[in-house]
Amino acid sequence: MTVVLNSWLRTFWPRPDAALSMVFFPHAGGSAGFYRPLAQELPEHVEPVIVQYPGRADRAQDTPCRTMDELADTLAQALVPLDGKPVWFFGHSMGASVAHEVARRLAARGGPRPRHLIVSSRPGPARQRPGDKHLDDDRLWSDVCALGGTDSRLLAMPEIRAIALPAIRADYRLIETYRPVPGTDLDIPVTACFSDGDPEVDREDMEAWRPVTTGPFAMERFRGGHFYLCDSGRRPVVDWLAGLTREPSV
Repeated sequence: MTVVLNSWLRTFWPRPDAALSMVFFPHAGGSAGFYRPLAQELPEHVEPVIVQYPGRADRAQDTPCRTMDELADTLAQALVPLDGKPVWFFGHSMGASVAHEVARRLAARGGPRPRHLIVSSRPGPARQRPGDKHLDDDRLWSDVCALGGTDSRLLAMPEIRAIALPAIRADYRLIETYRPVPGTDLDIPVTACFSDGDPEVDREDMEAWRPVTTGPFAMERFRGGHFYLCDSGRRPVVDWLAGLTREPSV
């Protein structure tokens, strides 16, 4: 059963008695459905809540956000309904930066905020690089195909490209023009996840997340490419999250 908490949040498997909620932020071009297989396998003490960006899936008619400020400001307000239990954030690729910016806004307000921020496959603020792939559709689509994460047979279909490209272009424009503001404005645990075969991100990129918090910082490495948390790589991620959320400190 899918519960639509508001236009931004989806819960595919409601678990009202879970000890905590984990909010998942998708990658550029990604929809809430990307996290569905992983969310289904999470233990019962974790309720997965997945962000649905505008411009895709059941929000295809909504205009995508043009800037990180617009996206993070709106999401910070959309997360208010989750105030009832501890919340963790998990952001992959572009979603890591979105999760970080939302966490910063919630911390600045002095109200409820995430207890833990997990950032995946995205360089830390000091090492994030601008780009211009969003200016060339062929180059943009080539990059999407090279990173994986989507069935290559689907990517080869012209009709799929026509449907998916507008949202992907908007997300790439947002993240490639995003300029993080340096600063240590979190005091929560931050964990940076990466894979040993990611062509986009290396260990030094992920180490650059350390300065964003005065709280504990840790790193976790997995096997695979940029989308290591898909398919055969999903089980190690689920097992790791299950163990991490069961620790006494939680």
